[in-house]
This record gives sequence, structure tokens and C-alpha cells, in this order.
Amino acid sequence: MQSALATVTLAYWAFMLTDGALRMLVLLHFHALGFTPLQLAWLFLFYEIAGVATNLVAGFLGARFGLNTTLFAGLLLQVLALLALAELDPGWSLVASVAFVATAQGAAGVAKDLTKTGAKSAVRQLATATSREGGLFRLVAVLTGSKNAIKGLGFFIGTLLLGVLGFRDALFALALLLCTVFVAVTLRPPRGLGTGRKGVRPGEVFSSSSAINRLSAARVFLFGARDTWFVVGVPIFLSDALTFNAGMDPAQAFALTGAFMAFWIMGYGAVQSAAPALLGTAGQSLVGSIEMARRWSSTLALLITLLAIVAWIEGDSATPAFTVTLVIGLLAFGVVFAINSSLHSYLILALAGADRLSMDVGFYYSANAVGRLFGTLLSGLSYQYGGLSACLSIAALMALGSRICAGRLDAAGVDEADLDEADVGATGMNDESSPGGGAPVIIEHPT
Repeated sequence: MQSALATVTLAYWAFMLTDGALRMLVLLHFHALGFTPLQLAWLFLFYEIAGVATNLVAGFLGARFGLNTTLFAGLLLQVLALLALAELDPGWSLVASVAFVATAQGAAGVAKDLTKTGAKSAVRQLATATSREGGLFRLVAVLTGSKNAIKGLGFFIGTLLLGVLGFRDALFALALLLCTVFVAVTLRPPRGLGTGRKGVRPGEVFSSSSAINRLSAARVFLFGARDTWFVVGVPIFLSDALTFNAGMDPAQAFALTGAFMAFWIMGYGAVQSAAPALLGTAGQSLVGSIEMARRWSSTLALLITLLAIVAWIEGDSATPAFTVTLVIGLLAFGVVFAINSSLHSYLILALAGADRLSMDVGFYYSANAVGRLFGTLLSGLSYQYGGLSACLSIAALMALGSRICAGRLDAAGVDEADLDEADVGATGMNDESSPGGGAPVIIEHPT
């Protein structure tokens, strides 16, 4: 089982590396070609739309046809999307280029959520099957907690490849890497992931629980608050600041911008993994966890609001002082955002019904994709028409919306037995924890 767990994680790592690299390749390449922020947002829109639909059905597909099928389909589709993007013709019209890239990005979005659902569900299933083996939770913590670090590394590799190889050859290099992994895992597929079962109904993906719906709404606004500045606004602002204010050539500016985005994602993943230990949530009641989610969502809204106010005062001027303030503020936002995200990931496991866990989790991650979708669109719109200050202001409104939804959460109707089971999956504590307090495990790490 540990061999199967390692195989699944390797495949997921490889995919997330290419996913992060692809985002920065597309963003910075087309920015250099003169695309406006709104046009850049359109390039990612189908990617996020695909996530909404795919998350709703991926859990059903995995249950019906088996997790290996879902995982392999995602890897193969990503390879095809990378190869398709490499065939983009510079001579095409603007409309044709945007339509082609957006469609290919949509395929990459489907690939991401198929792979994510297959990999995360597989890790959970394999962890459950081998929970009696000593030290397994520590292994799972290392493997799953590193996913965001791998994606962050992909951000940097994407910008590096763009400067060294160019757009087309960089895509070929990423496709070759992922194709090699795909062939390896299909020749020796991980065992113990099931072959699916009949009788699963598609309509079960929608939740009728008020608690699940409110948590999902909070998730929409939480990721909207991040992606409103993350997708277009801040990367373009930093790239332009380094190019036009610091006098760097575009390749250097791309690399430094990618390095910051990579560091943000990697730090976010590290804090997210450590959040249960940092907050001391082991043994905490569900009511206490909900109250903690409210407090941290308030902190997030306050933090991004203060940053937006500073941007308005500075008039979005890319002075060294403001740029440093922005970077520090966004790093602090990343810490608080990661804690909020981890609390949500715990609460979905605690609030989900025992008989429909995968369906509730799929519905919740569809809400996550809705937040990313709105954040992506608003990032381009707000930055193009209002600059960075408008971008951060809308992010602040999104964070406030998350706080309002989190404030309406309650634990009514939750089975305590379900809560105990969810607590093990969310915090990853077992009797064989290390002397330092145990290895925190959050199986569900959102992208």
C-alpha cells in the first residue's frame, strides 16, 4: 500500500509542477505580447469554469469507474493540453488566439480536477487501508503537505523556462516530463484503489445540508478574495514595476515575479500543513473550530482591507517603499489565508455526512472553483479599470463575504461519531506521533 501511495503522490506532484508552470507561462508570455489584464483573465476563465463542472462530477466518476481511471485521464488530458498550446500560431488574430488558448486552458482545468480528485481520494483510501502501519500518518503528511510547494516550484520553473527556452519549447519540455510520468504509472498502476461500483446517482453531488452550503459559500468568497489579486493584478504589477521602475530586462522581471509567486504558494502550503499543530486543534470541539474559523476570517478581511487602503493612499505608485509594503502584506495575507483554508478543510470533513462524504467534498470543491472563477474574472476587470487599489478593494469585499458566511455556520445535526472520524482525517494525529506533538495531516489540500 505504501508503494501505491508513493506512486499516486509522484503522479500528483508531476501534474502540479506542470500546472503551476503553465499558469506563469501563459500569463507572462501573453502579457509580453501586449494582452490587456482583462484579455489575460479571459485566458484563464475556461480553466476555472471547467473546475466548477468537473468537481461536481469527478467524485461521481471516481466512485463509478474507479480512482485509477480518474487519475490517468487527468494526466493524459494535461499532456494533450500542453501539446495543443505549443501549436499556437503567432500569426493568428487576437480573437482566434484568445479562443484557442482559453479552450486549451479549459482542458487543463478539467485535467487538474480529474487528477486532484483521483489523487486525493486515493490518498485517503490508501491511508485508511493502511492506518495500522506505524508512521504512515507522518508519511502522508510529508507527501500531501508538499503539493502546494511543488506547485509553487512550478511557478518559478515556468518563468525560468519562458526566459531560457521560450514559450513553445517550454511547453514541449513540460509535456515530455508529464508524459514520462503518465507512461510509468499506467505500466505499474497503484493497487487498492477499487474498480468502481454501480448504483451511484449523479444527483447525489448536490448537498441539502445548510451547514455544507454555508461553508461552501464561505469557500467561494475565500478563494475569490485570493484570486482577485493573485491571478492577474499582482503578477502584472510586480512584473511592470521591476521592468519599468527597476530597469530590469523582461526575463529578469519574469523570474523575480515567478519567484515571489512561487514563494507565496510554497509558504501557503507549509502553513496549511502545519495549521492543526499551530492552532492546537487536536481534541477541540466542532463548535470551537467554527468559532476559530470566524475569528480567522475576520483577521483576513481586516488585513486585506488595510492593504487596499495603503494602495489607495499611494495611488498604485510602484515606489520601492510601496512595493516592499505590498510584498510583506501579501505574505502576511498568505499566512492567515492558509489558516482559514485549513480550518475550512477540517470543517468540511466534520460537517459532511458519513454516507455521502465524497459527494459533500466534491460539492465543496466545486464552490472552491466558483470562487476562483469569479476571482479570475474580477482580477482582470478590476486591474484594467481601477489598478491595483481596485483589485485589492474587491478582494477585501470578498474576504468580508467569507466572514459573513462563516458567521452563519453552526454544528446542528452533526453526528459526533462522524466528527471523531473526520478529526482523525483532518489533523492526522495517532498514537505513534513524534515527541514534538505529532505530524499534522490535512488530506484535502485545495489548489
